[in-house]
Formats: sequence, structure tokens, C-alpha cells
Amino acid sequence: MRRRFGGAFGAAVLAGALLVAAAAAPAVATPAAAAAPASAALPPDGDSVASPPGANDWSCRPSAAHPDPVVLVHGTFANRYENWLALSPLLKGLGYCVFALDYGTVPGITSTGSGLLLPIGGLGPVPASAAQLAHFVDLVRSATGAAKVDIVGHSQGGMLPNYYLKFLGGASKVDRLIGLAPSNHGTTLDGITKLAPYFPGVADLIYTVCQACRDQAVGSAFNATMASRPDTVPGVHYTVISTVYDEVVTPWRTQFLNGPDVGNQVLQDHCPVTLAEHVAIAFSPTALHLVTNALDPAHATPVFCG
Repeated sequence: MRRRFGGAFGAAVLAGALLVAAAAAPAVATPAAAAAPASAALPPDGDSVASPPGANDWSCRPSAAHPDPVVLVHGTFANRYENWLALSPLLKGLGYCVFALDYGTVPGITSTGSGLLLPIGGLGPVPASAAQLAHFVDLVRSATGAAKVDIVGHSQGGMLPNYYLKFLGGASKVDRLIGLAPSNHGTTLDGITKLAPYFPGVADLIYTVCQACRDQAVGSAFNATMASRPDTVPGVHYTVISTVYDEVVTPWRTQFLNGPDVGNQVLQDHCPVTLAEHVAIAFSPTALHLVTNALDPAHATPVFCG
């Protein structure tokens, strides 16, 4: 298990490094970059953004070792390709069936965060995006024959699955929910604006087309709806992975969930030297190791600090 983790993990870290390097490079705005190649396997719902390495093999069948497919849910101003360049190939290398969706997209809205011109999502109303997740989970279950899935989400993607669990009947279809820096109890809108520098061209969207930004703001009607029910639902195992350097979902402790089956983890408790913040947590070796341990706690290994 440890050898397999190390090899796949190294590949994932390399992918993360390549993403950082690409973010510093000039944008390449070509029509081919905006969508998956014609030969790529598109999900049954017709999503067209390129899949991250290892994701959306619709012929994958879960193994006895990993019976639950893993569904990856990106964050605000993101897409499945950019958000999961590190975690997706890592999980695939460990033997999981991995799937990633895009949600909450607005036609014509793109970003060059990875050096490519790609659609960005996580903009629509959270309840509507949660309904998209519900549909995607049903597609994954149907394709794989699995009774349940595990969900790993980043930022908004770690919070909106909880709406699915609480209000859309998802609790019977999900075994584990793992959130990386999730906006579980909202944040200040100033926190949301701090995402803008990572995604050139989207700053003006925060106050215009990003309903999800308003939903995630402390005091919103959406957060009041979420607070009307307990943080967790019975039967689902929850893990929250946070960093003390989070500058987007603030205060960072508001990310934690309260419930009988919750593991709230802080990155710096396992690796005091890490400076990973809100965006970098999705590429942090320590955070990704915590994810793999949470997905398979029976075979958890000592957490790598990096």
C-alpha cells in the first residue's frame, strides 16, 4: 500500500507543480483548449470540459478494495480539469474509480488560471448546482453498479454536497464526504474576492453573475437554510481538512462541522511547516495524504509532511 501510494503520489505532486508553472505562463487561447478532444470520453450528461488525468473512465468498475467510486467536486471560479490535476491521478493510481463533474457554469465565462482558456464553474446558485451533483452521482452509480459513492470537494465543492445530503436525498447514496477548505458555514464576501487573482478576468463576476458567491456570504438566505438543520446527517462519514492560512473561507475554523461522525483535520497539525492556503490545499501532499487516509481509514498510513 505504501509503495503504491508513493509512486502515484509523486505523479500527483508533479502534476501540481506543472499546474503552478502553467499558471505563470502566457494564456493559450485556442478553441481546442476550451473543450475535451473529440476522442476523449465525455460523461453521459454531455459535459465538455476536459477531464483531469485519471477521471471519467465510464467503463471503470469498483474493486473489492475500493467499492465506492469517488466523485470530485471543484470550487468557485474553477473547473474539474484545473482543480483536480493532482488528486485525480493519485486516486486512479491507488485503484479507485474516479469521476469529476463541472457545475454552475455560465456560457462564455472563461479563465486562464492554468495557462489554458477554459470554462469556469461554481457560479450558479448552490441549490441548482447541488441538483447537478445529484444527477451526476446517479449517472456514476448507474454506470458502475455501486450503491454509494464517496465525495471529495474543494471550497464550495466541499460544502454544496452537504446541501445534497440534507435536502436532496443524497444521504442514502453517499458513504463519505471529504471537504478541502469547505465553506460550510459561509465566509465574508471579502474572502470570496480574494479568489479573483487566481483566476484572471473573473473579478467583475463576483457581484454580477456569481450567485454562488452571494450564497456563500455569511448571513445569506442560503446559509440560513443550511443552518436550519444539523451540520450532518446520519450514516455519512465526514472529514474536513483545513489550513490556518486560508484567506478565502474565514475564519478558517468555521469550516469545521459538528456531528457524531466528523473528523476535523488541520493541515498544520500534521505538517507545521506547510504554508498551503485556500487554493494550494488542493495540491498539498499533506492534504492529499489526509484525503486518501479518510477514504480508506482501515489502511491509513502516517501522514507525509510536504
